[in-house]
Amino acid sequence: MTITNIILILVVLAIASYFVYYNIKKKKNAKVQGDIDIDDKTYTIEKMMEFVKRRLDEITKINLYDIGLSEEELKRRKNKKYELKKALKGCTYGDINDKKYVKELIYDLLEKEYGVTESNISKAIPFDIPSLLTAQDKFDILIYCYKKEFGHEALTELIKKYDLANLKYVEGETKPSYVITSNEIEEIYENENIVLGFAEKLSIVVQRIYQHYKGYSAIDEVRDMNIDGVSGGVSGLPESFLSQVAQTDGDYLEQIAEHKVPRACDSIWIFFQGKSIRLAFLSFGTEAELKRVCQNIYKYNNPGQLSDTNGYKINEMKDGSRVVVVRPSFSETWAFFVRKFDVKRATLEQLVTLPGSNDAIELLKFLVKGARITSITGEQGSGKTTLLMGMIENIYETMNIRVQETAFELHLRKIYPTRNILTFRETDTISGQEGLDVQKKTDGSVNIIGEVATDPVASWMIQAAQVASKFTLFTHHAKTFPNLVTALRNSMLRTGVFTDEKTAEEQVIQVLNFDVHQVKDFRGRRYIERITECIPLESKDEYTFEHRNEKTLEGKFDKFFDNATRYFSKSTDRQLYTYRNILEYIDGEYVITNPITPGNIKEMRNNMDETDVEAFDKFIEKHWGKQLKKEITVGVGEEKPKRRTTRKTKKEE
Repeated sequence: MTITNIILILVVLAIASYFVYYNIKKKKNAKVQGDIDIDDKTYTIEKMMEFVKRRLDEITKINLYDIGLSEEELKRRKNKKYELKKALKGCTYGDINDKKYVKELIYDLLEKEYGVTESNISKAIPFDIPSLLTAQDKFDILIYCYKKEFGHEALTELIKKYDLANLKYVEGETKPSYVITSNEIEEIYENENIVLGFAEKLSIVVQRIYQHYKGYSAIDEVRDMNIDGVSGGVSGLPESFLSQVAQTDGDYLEQIAEHKVPRACDSIWIFFQGKSIRLAFLSFGTEAELKRVCQNIYKYNNPGQLSDTNGYKINEMKDGSRVVVVRPSFSETWAFFVRKFDVKRATLEQLVTLPGSNDAIELLKFLVKGARITSITGEQGSGKTTLLMGMIENIYETMNIRVQETAFELHLRKIYPTRNILTFRETDTISGQEGLDVQKKTDGSVNIIGEVATDPVASWMIQAAQVASKFTLFTHHAKTFPNLVTALRNSMLRTGVFTDEKTAEEQVIQVLNFDVHQVKDFRGRRYIERITECIPLESKDEYTFEHRNEKTLEGKFDKFFDNATRYFSKSTDRQLYTYRNILEYIDGEYVITNPITPGNIKEMRNNMDETDVEAFDKFIEKHWGKQLKKEITVGVGEEKPKRRTTRKTKKEE
């Protein structure tokens, strides 16, 4: 065969290959064009979302055995299909990695199959005409740009940079509130002078599609930020109210239609550094979208169905956030509450920062190392759980920790993976009481109760603190120390453990050593208001038998009535305890006030190692003087005097 023939054959093969490739590409393009009927609305968010839903549905439902793939290709495609199914399920639970995977796939579908380009992307979001951008569009762009630089601290940095967390007056309102308005977002957008490339624009469009398809609508990116929490459906007019108004007040209904009056679906709030801030520029758009978010946000680990008969669910998300969802008819509208707990920041040094914080931190550490039964009280959102996480760090490594919670919030094993820690929680079939009963049999040294919220748990906590563990830490919603004692006492009575008030109260005060009270002021600032010691009072007024010495009946009656008076005094208004503040927050500073009682100090020293005993003694001497230290340490660590024998020495003889 000549060289000419070989060249001719190669040319023919090249031409044939080109025609085959051209026809395949033409058919593929024709199929895509058939799927995508191009018109003015082709590149809107709604149309692109329909395409993404259809393509992902095709990818996950395709029968790979009908395609005729090789064994290796079949295995690869099966793994890819399984990975996509897993990601589509996991991203609805709040999994950041699954969310990233799904968004990358949507990005590729839009760019490579749907034909989104620089020229048509502005039909989805008008990036090139700022005057047409909504406040939500501008916020999405701002968060995207800040997230590239600050990651999940993006929202925090934005709020701090522009002082958005301050009290302000809003048009139409007579009192100041914490709110971020559309005007503020628009001003910030103008100040930033943002210039976006095509890839960045497409990423923002992908996020918008994702949040309406698999995400949590307008709060999707906000929920991922390092803030204290986010909630929705907690303000504005519920849908049920709108139907009533429609029959009576046409003008009011017109205002609602023009969005002058907020609806429930316009309600988005964040919990930021102790402040509840309304995001007035964000909205779910419709009641149906709010309902969709509520129905999806609690689904991690299949906690059961949210229904009309079971109108609420308490669960956690994959990243450890606590989520509570409610629905009609239990609540007036669909609503959810997500609380986030930043385990990386839960150290006492980071939580207690006001003047005098060193003394407050030292005292808290000594209470834990001294194995004191301590309650942490305060209102909702005052930082009780976070402070508890910070205190747990100071429990000795040798102690096994057992935790009981309503929903997993502390996540101690994430912080201390090498420690002996096990957490239990309530379920539909296992009550908190049963969970605490099981804890008793798991060789725990320290019992931690995330929240004493029910009577059985409060009752068992008192019993367990007496016999089942070395010491206990728990949180409670009491406002004052007497309220705490009364609430725990009443729980003991209601559960039937005791029937007498005085006896129940005696059990409480014998167990409870200290109370740390957290406060959140109206500015959202959180701090320790006081650390209080419970001091049981011993009855010194004992009965006498002097009536036996009386000769006359009148004298015997007098002595009898003396004893009767003592009895009725003990049975009625006898004070069983007193309390005093060891530390107080005074004029913006933590101040050590009264000394800890000698009994508690001795017990604390007995539970500490030598290094901590030495540090504790210095703390006592610094704040309460050498005299108290001398009283406490007398006889401790000294040799007992030798007993003197009765044998006399020669000198004595």
